[in-house]
Formats: sequence, structure tokens, C-alpha cells
Amino acid sequence: MSVILKAEHISKQYRLGLVGTGTISHDLNRWWAGIRGKEDPYLKVGSVNDRSAKADSDYVWALQDINFEVQQGEVLGIIGKNGAGKSTLLKILSRVTIPTTGKIKTKGRIASLLEVGTGFHPELTGRENIYLNGAILGMSKAEIRSKEAEIIAFSGCERYVDTPVKRYSSGMRVRLAFAVAAFLEPDILVIDEVLAVGDAEFQKKAIGKMQDISQGEGRTVLFVSHNMDSIMRLCTRAILMKNGSIIESGAVANVIDTYLSTEFGATSHKTWKKNNGNDIVKILKVKAHNKNFERTDNFKITEKIGITITYEVIESGHKIHSALNFYNSSGTNIFDSHESNTALYHEKKQSGIYEATVWVYENLFSEGVIVVGVALVTHDPFKVHFHDNDSIAFNIVEDLERSPTRGDYVGSLPGIIRPYLKWESHKINKND
Repeated sequence: MSVILKAEHISKQYRLGLVGTGTISHDLNRWWAGIRGKEDPYLKVGSVNDRSAKADSDYVWALQDINFEVQQGEVLGIIGKNGAGKSTLLKILSRVTIPTTGKIKTKGRIASLLEVGTGFHPELTGRENIYLNGAILGMSKAEIRSKEAEIIAFSGCERYVDTPVKRYSSGMRVRLAFAVAAFLEPDILVIDEVLAVGDAEFQKKAIGKMQDISQGEGRTVLFVSHNMDSIMRLCTRAILMKNGSIIESGAVANVIDTYLSTEFGATSHKTWKKNNGNDIVKILKVKAHNKNFERTDNFKITEKIGITITYEVIESGHKIHSALNFYNSSGTNIFDSHESNTALYHEKKQSGIYEATVWVYENLFSEGVIVVGVALVTHDPFKVHFHDNDSIAFNIVEDLERSPTRGDYVGSLPGIIRPYLKWESHKINKND
């Protein structure tokens, strides 16, 4: 395979709150430096793109020294928290904006789907926008016409294709925009998190099309998403961004593992060798796993989740048991669970190594990251011997094949939990 896209030392600097440098004197300084062949004096200043920290400069680096290559036919996933610089990078790759320093080398045509309605003229109909986008990509009218029927059918907007786009819902715009970008045969397809606006049915359809594009047609896809399930299923490689820099690049599973570790302080397993207890009990390890006790970072909503804690009792004669705290990625406590119904719960444990496993019901959590804290306690008297607030973390992802909590509903389902509740309904007589 050959390199189809290469980013070399890409950086992007912005002045906070203003366009340009903000003053005539700064603009003149920048112009005069350029005339003399000198480095831009304002590239030497600027703070790192960390939204949580107070700015110490009028300049901020949205991206800083980004370097990577993409092979033809590769699907590259780009992940990171909001504000990491993912969308800025895609805008530079798509030539929507230019880098402050560095350069992009590409081969072939690039089609981008960055924001809802990007590249669409609101006053033109859906059909007219198909031809407009095709022309922007350098395609002839005959080439566009040969793809027109497929685009309209895939988008599901047949009824409204001759209606101005300004009257489309956000979901309809995304459907049509994705169909245009995918079917007009670009060499590189760049897609931002915008697919999250579409319903579950369309997301599944779009991911299938992207797999066909990369595997069947040998074209390249750059895909930004917060949905780790989509990244795992679709991408052949991933990069992790934080504060405008790439902190890891490589195998998808490894990058997701690092993402959980760096952003949430944990992965789905942890082992302790020190600072793990006291002279009475010490924790050894904890892991999240599937029904076969295989460790994993991603669980489907419909999947049962096991968490196993291994600890060593040092001093015999105490009623020691385990406890877990479950949080979402924002730190909200979802619930706690104590080892209160095992056969050994009321027994005074003898020295030795013990293992406790708890099973979290399927169809309980909603999509997102779950962080788990672990504790070892006694109640004779009450004492916390060990407590780690963010020991492990894992992803809960949508099950598009079967989801009893979703049913036939395809819209957004917010919330921290999504329990499968029992419903009853019946017809009543008007006179009742």
C-alpha cells in the first residue's frame, strides 16, 4: 500500500476572542518578519489547548506539531475528549482552514462531512446540492448523474429531494450529506462525529457503507467518533489526541485502552503491588470481564458485565468484604454495591487469597464510560481498609442488532442508566 495522506509538523494557532492578531502593530510585526524571511514572532508564544486551565496568553495552540501518515485503504480512527483538536485537524486536512505551520500532502480527491449541512447551500434543493458537491469534487455532470439514484436511495430522502435543504431536519441533512460524500467516490473520506446526529438505523447503515468503501473499494477513511464501539468495528488503526497533540498511535484496542487510562484514570483491569491496603487485608487486582471471564474494555448494553476482585487476607479473624462504586464519566455516582449476599459474608476470614465476583445485569447502563471504584471494608468494627475511587473503567456501547430497551425507537436515548423495565398495557372500555 502507498501513503495517500501525510501530515508533517501541523500546528494551528488562534488568538483568543479575536480575528487575526488583534492589533495593527502585531499585524505589521508579523508582516515585517515575513518580508525579512524571519519566523513569525507570535509562533513563539501561546498556551496549550487545555480548556480546563485559565489562559496565560492571548494565543492558544489548537494543534501542535501533528505528524502521521495514512495508507491507501486504511480506516484511521481519531479519538479524544472534546477540545482535544480532532475537528480542527479534520478541517485542516479537508482544506477548510490552513495550518499555522506544517503541510499536508495528499493524493486524490477528499470529501468531508464535518458539520451538519457543511457544503450545502440552504436555498438549493437536495438534488441541486448533490450536483453542487459533485462539481466541487471535480466530477463531471455525467459522473454525478450516474450516482444520483444511489445517493437519493441511500439517504432515504426521496420524498424531499426537490425541497430546499433549509427545510430539512438535521438528521435529513446528515443522511444526504453522508450519501453524497460516500457515493461520489472520493479517494479520501473525512467524517467527523456528525454521524451521531443520525438515528441508530442510519448509523448502522453508514458504518456498513464505510466498511465497503475501505475494504471493498480500497479507499481511505478518516473517522472521528466518541463511540468506541464504532471505532473498534470500523477502524484498522487509531490515534489519540489530547490538548492539541497526538499522544498515542497504533492498534485500535491499545489506543482505546490508553484513552481510558489517560482521560478517566483507569482501564478495565488493574493490579496493585504497593499502597494496596494494610496489615489486615491487601487488594491484589480487579478486572471487568464478560461471561467467559475474558477481560474487555467494551460491553454492549445487552451484555452481562462481571467484575472480579482478588484480595489477600493478612490477619485472620475479620469479617472482610468487598464494595464497588459506579460513576459515569462526569463523576456522578450511579450506585454502590456491597458484597452482602455471599456464603462467606458473615464468616471471619482466615489468612489467604480470596476472589469475589459481582455480575451487573444486562440492559442496565446506558451508552458511555463507566468508572468503578473498589473498597475493602470490615464491620467489626466498621473500617475501610482500602479504597480506590477510580480503579477501572470500561465502555458501554449500543447493541444495534438487538436492544430491548430501545425497541423500534431510533432517536436519542440520554441518561446514565437504561434499565429494561416491565411494561403492561391493555385496552379499556370507554365506560370504565
